[in-house]
Amino acid sequence: MNLILDEYSLVAIYSAMSIYTLAFVMFSIDLAKRSARIPAAVEKASDRRPANTQGVIATLQKTEPEPPTPIYKFERIAFSLVVLGWVMHAAGVVLRGLAQGFVPWANMFEFSLISSALIVGVFIVIQRWQNLKFLGVYISGFTLITLGVGTVNFYVPVKPLPPVLDSYWLVIHVFVASLATALFAIGAGLAMVQLMQARREAGKKSLALLKMLPDVVKLENLTYLTTVIGFVFWTFTLVAGSIWAERSWGRYWGWDTKEVWTFIIWIIYAGYIHARATRGWRGTRSAWLAIIGFAAVIYNYVVVNVFIPGLHSYSGL
Repeated sequence: MNLILDEYSLVAIYSAMSIYTLAFVMFSIDLAKRSARIPAAVEKASDRRPANTQGVIATLQKTEPEPPTPIYKFERIAFSLVVLGWVMHAAGVVLRGLAQGFVPWANMFEFSLISSALIVGVFIVIQRWQNLKFLGVYISGFTLITLGVGTVNFYVPVKPLPPVLDSYWLVIHVFVASLATALFAIGAGLAMVQLMQARREAGKKSLALLKMLPDVVKLENLTYLTTVIGFVFWTFTLVAGSIWAERSWGRYWGWDTKEVWTFIIWIIYAGYIHARATRGWRGTRSAWLAIIGFAAVIYNYVVVNVFIPGLHSYSGL
C-alpha cells in the first residue's frame, strides 16, 4: 500500500511539473508581448499629445481619455496554471507523507518537494496583497529546476524514519526553515528585478517591459519586507535547531557544518537588515546582499547536505 501511494505521489509531482512547464511558457509569452506592446503604446501617446502652439486654445482643447488598462490574458492563464500545478504539487507532498507515515521532509528528495511547494504557495497567497505576477517566469522556472533535481538526483523510496529524526521538532524545524526559504526566494527574485530596473532608470540599455513594472523604490521595499519576514522564520529555525540538537546529541551547538552554514546565512541577512536600516545601504548594494543570502541558502541546501559529511548527512539520503 505504501509503495502504491508513493507511485501516486510521483505521478502527482510529474503532473505538477508538466503544468508548471506550461505556466513558464505562458509567462514567457506574456512578457514577450508586453515588450512588443510598449513602443507602440508610447508612440500613440505622443500622437495624442496636443500641440502647444495655440496657447489658451491648446489648453482648452479636449484631450482623448486614457486607454483602459490592458488585460493580459496570457498572464491570467499562466497564473491559473500555477494554481493548478500547486494543487497537484501539494497532493504529491500529502501522498508522500501518507506513504511514509510521517511528515514528508526527512531527506533531500522530500525537502525539495516541500520547499518548492511553499515557494509556489507563498507566491500565490501574496497576490492577495501585492501583484507580483511579473515574477512568474522566475518562480515557475525555479520550481521546475528544484523538482527536476529532486526527482532525478535525490529520490529515495519510502523507508522507516531514522531514530534521530523521530521527534516533533522535525515537523517544526524543517517546516519553518522551508517557509523562510520560500520568502528568501521571492525576495531574491524581487532583488534581481530591482537591479534590472535600476539599470533602466540610470539610462542604460534594458528590457522594454521594465517600464511596466514597479519602480526601484517599490521593488526595494518589497524585497526588504519579504526578507525581514523570512529572517524572522530563519531565526526561529536556528533556535529550534539548537533545541533539537540538545535533545538529540546533548548540546545546543557543536560546530557541525550544517549548523555553521545556517548561522552564516543568519549573519548575512542580519547584516542586510542592519546595513539597510542604520548604514543607509540602499539601491544595488542592498539588492546584492539579498541575492547573496539566497545563494548561501542554496549552497547550504545542496553542497553542504550532499558533499560535506557531518551530523546532518542523513538529510542527503
